[in-house]
Amino acid sequence: MSRFLLLLCTATLLQAQVPPLDWAKIEAETLKHFTALVQINSADPGGSEKPVVDYLKSVLDREGIPSKVLALPTAPGRPNIVARLKGNGKKKPLLIVGHSDTVNIDPKKWTHPPFSAHREGGYIYGRGTVDDKDNLTAALMAFILLKRQNVPLDRDVIFLSESGEEGDTAVGIAFLVREHYPEIDAEYCLAEGGSAVRTDGRLRFVSVQTTEKLPFGVRLVANGVAGHGSMPLRTNAVVKIAQAVSRIAAWQPPMRLNDTTRTYFERLATVSTPEEKQRYNGLLNPDKTDAIQEYLAVNEPRHNSMIRTSVSPNIITAGYRINVIPSEAEATLDIRALPDEDLPRLLETIKSIVNDPAVKVIPANRSARPGAMPSALDNEAFRSIEAVAKKYYPGVPTLPTMSTGATDMAFLRGKGMQCYGIGPMIDSEDGPKGYGAHSDQERILESSLQTFVKFHYDLVEQLAGAK
Repeated sequence: MSRFLLLLCTATLLQAQVPPLDWAKIEAETLKHFTALVQINSADPGGSEKPVVDYLKSVLDREGIPSKVLALPTAPGRPNIVARLKGNGKKKPLLIVGHSDTVNIDPKKWTHPPFSAHREGGYIYGRGTVDDKDNLTAALMAFILLKRQNVPLDRDVIFLSESGEEGDTAVGIAFLVREHYPEIDAEYCLAEGGSAVRTDGRLRFVSVQTTEKLPFGVRLVANGVAGHGSMPLRTNAVVKIAQAVSRIAAWQPPMRLNDTTRTYFERLATVSTPEEKQRYNGLLNPDKTDAIQEYLAVNEPRHNSMIRTSVSPNIITAGYRINVIPSEAEATLDIRALPDEDLPRLLETIKSIVNDPAVKVIPANRSARPGAMPSALDNEAFRSIEAVAKKYYPGVPTLPTMSTGATDMAFLRGKGMQCYGIGPMIDSEDGPKGYGAHSDQERILESSLQTFVKFHYDLVEQLAGAK
């Protein structure tokens, strides 16, 4: 038999071993799991990830998939769960991740109960519907479908449900990377951070998170002489802190693009209005960039944050009664640094801008997320994401994106893993209207969730399936 015929017969045999998927049944099962997960209160603080892990383990057990529950000994109520489908070892593993915790809630502000998974008008409402029980459900479905279909794999596929992403990485990714990294070590990772974006009912692009900014905090502490409010003092700590904040607010760190943001604006320009296209393409034009940056700062703050390290004074505390000049005042700066930012140098720059010996500049790193270089745009993973995106979201470009917020992929990129944030289709209007992630009416289109499950499965199968 010729080599060609042998390959053809082998490919036909592999296809014959994989029965077609019944998506009507899969959609019903997806809705069942998603509803169950949203109805579990895993808010931090206020809930626990353990019921989520218990549920996921029961699903995996029924599918005959062994799993490991890994918990920080001092936090048994906040476990993680890991499971693995073995491949033939030709390639390094693929890690698919969802986090089981959510931000907390104020139940008085919810129209529908936050853990009801209420269905209305084609939407499902509830805490975690778009952050991150959508990714958790899609990863779970892709994982169990690979097992049911007996898909031959060139690489192991690892499923991870992690805890603590929203504010306590010590019980989740930091613990796993430090104590159990061999359990999750992979070439590629798929997690949260991306989406297909629709505006005014029209699909515009698919975003894929390939890097993120590094959260960093700085305290400005002004000291002066306490005294009676009837006798103003030039050493007034409130005045000192106000002047320092004013200087910081007037300063803007320089623009610096990386491969992700440069490609993002180039591709965004192709689906923008003529005026927007001119702005995005003109960012690197020395004659235009100052005016464009100022426009973005006023009208598109997210884009302004994407092109530089950002500094936002968010908290000021001083004084305790009207007739007392306080001896101390404090301001807190929320810094979102570019992935390659030299933080010690940045701190020295802030000190020079404050330029006041009465004001101390004190670093207060609140996240401990490591900095890391952006994930590549020229490898098998990103090309596969682009190809599958064309199938489910045709006619729009795929944009690599730098998150201005933070995800736990930072820890994995810090270990050299190539990580990509994906997600379901969202309406760009939902966030400003109060329907987005962390909002009091968080919701997802049911049809968007179902499409994302198909997208996720096809992407994992393409990246991990035997060729």
